[in-house]
Amino acid sequence: MAKIKKLNPENFEQECTTVWSFARRGNWATHNSKYRGNWAPEVVRNLLLRYSSQRDCILDPMIGGGTTAIECKLLNRHLLALDINPHAIELTNTALDFESEFSPRIKVQLNDARDLSLLKDETIDFILNHPPYVDIIKYSEKQIAEDLSNIHDLEKFCDEMEKVAKEFYRVLKKDKYCAILIGDTRRNKMYQPLAFMVMQRFLKVGFELKEDIIKQQHNCKATGFWVKKSKEANFLLIMHEHLFVFKKTATF
Repeated sequence: MAKIKKLNPENFEQECTTVWSFARRGNWATHNSKYRGNWAPEVVRNLLLRYSSQRDCILDPMIGGGTTAIECKLLNRHLLALDINPHAIELTNTALDFESEFSPRIKVQLNDARDLSLLKDETIDFILNHPPYVDIIKYSEKQIAEDLSNIHDLEKFCDEMEKVAKEFYRVLKKDKYCAILIGDTRRNKMYQPLAFMVMQRFLKVGFELKEDIIKQQHNCKATGFWVKKSKEANFLLIMHEHLFVFKKTATF
């Protein structure tokens, strides 16, 4: 088990507005930015502190590089960490190999977020989700046909995300929260509001929108080729994401 020099962030302050910006990604514990598209640990820490308590049961059904798992171990939250990609499961298990003052129950398992039949109704205290943004980043190419990151069609992607939303609604306890970070895209130079399309599917299954947080992106450098392309083709580079926080106000 690895010994970490810095287990927690320095000068961390909880966010209190609807605009979040983290110019420098967290480098505490085993966090790193090698897994393409993973979310900043500052985002996860803010969400866990605001919408959950110690020993709560947390669900991250698309665990990716393990960011949520690391923060749950540091903040004493029980976690069910799932992913459809075996590589993500391996990365998460590796990321959890460090000493911490807490020892919450963290289970890492291969699973499709569209089928959470391993969970009973209304058993989860808080859900965090950072899904792929259609096929902008393909996490498994064609190796895993069911991987959401292999879907190019926007409506088809939203149809599949609605299945995810239904399962989230089922397993989440009443009056608890679900947070999803998702960005937009372009097709033929025209802006496609993917985030709002997905948001509508969550509202459709019964969630209410608690917050719409704008998260500024810093890891997409607006320099060189893309700056030139933006000017030549007359389109703006997308440098923000939407962090939606939903609340379940009715029983399943």
